[in-house]
Amino acid sequence: MVNLVAAQKPLLHGLMKMAGVQPHTVEIEPGTVMNFWVPKETVKKPQKGEKKNDTPTLTKPNKPVVVLVHGFAAEGIVTWQFQVGALTKKYSVYIPDLLFFGGSITDKTDRSPTFQAETLVKGLGKIGIEKCILVGFSYGGMVAFKMAELYPDLVQAMVISGSILAMTDSISEATLSELGFKSSSELLLPNSVNGLKALLSVATHKKLWFPNRLHKDYLEVMFTNRKERAELLEGLVINNKDPTIPKFVQKIHLLWGENDQIFKLELAQNMKEKLGETVTIQGIQKAGHLVQLERPCVYNTCLKKFLTSLLENEEQK
Repeated sequence: MVNLVAAQKPLLHGLMKMAGVQPHTVEIEPGTVMNFWVPKETVKKPQKGEKKNDTPTLTKPNKPVVVLVHGFAAEGIVTWQFQVGALTKKYSVYIPDLLFFGGSITDKTDRSPTFQAETLVKGLGKIGIEKCILVGFSYGGMVAFKMAELYPDLVQAMVISGSILAMTDSISEATLSELGFKSSSELLLPNSVNGLKALLSVATHKKLWFPNRLHKDYLEVMFTNRKERAELLEGLVINNKDPTIPKFVQKIHLLWGENDQIFKLELAQNMKEKLGETVTIQGIQKAGHLVQLERPCVYNTCLKKFLTSLLENEEQK
């Protein structure tokens, strides 16, 4: 029987290409490969004598660079499918698949957000990115925070949705207890139709209905590399005594679903107080954790407004 989610992938890939991006694989180092969707205008066409299946050379982007970093339940273009087309006219948009998502893999054993951040930075360097604005969702937001902390010359600014600086054991335990889950893996790596329904129920404000077969097909296609992803979740949680609040030099905009049950708006407000004057916060009504998918038009308007304001301020300096 045809997997309905797998059958829709070529359609999504076609829509992404129409929006102006195409897939590109980058070997970070032997044993580590990262998949990106990159602006079509940066891909050099093969010269005479070159094979079409050779990895094409990329040119440097000629527009401001926006990097969209996905969360834990789906790869890059699934997470950001409604944002790509809204941004490509004015921005060079790059959508990576983090390690163990999409086509990205590594034979290294490090599963920390820091390793994800360092690998993504190396990948961006290999495709000619010298400065960028990060838009990070959930798990991708934690990776984005690490990138901004460790590589301030690369990261100009950030928009963060449904994420936190670091997953301390107290935040992890409190969140899971409130949601009624025993572990992060039970919440974020469901292995049954009912488990996926439970994840969608807490991740969205408006309750969605899909037939069981679609849930089953999604589980088969989107939740691959289960062992490694479980290790990523384990590598995410740090001791309460360990976290230090970095001093970010970048402007940070927290763009939140007001009904987010996983990382509540209160957490964003507390984060703003801790991080100080460089941080702004904005809530989107009638939206949960998956704010960019539930309210894409509102989300895109808010995102573009921040980006425009940011670049106008840069020009005036």
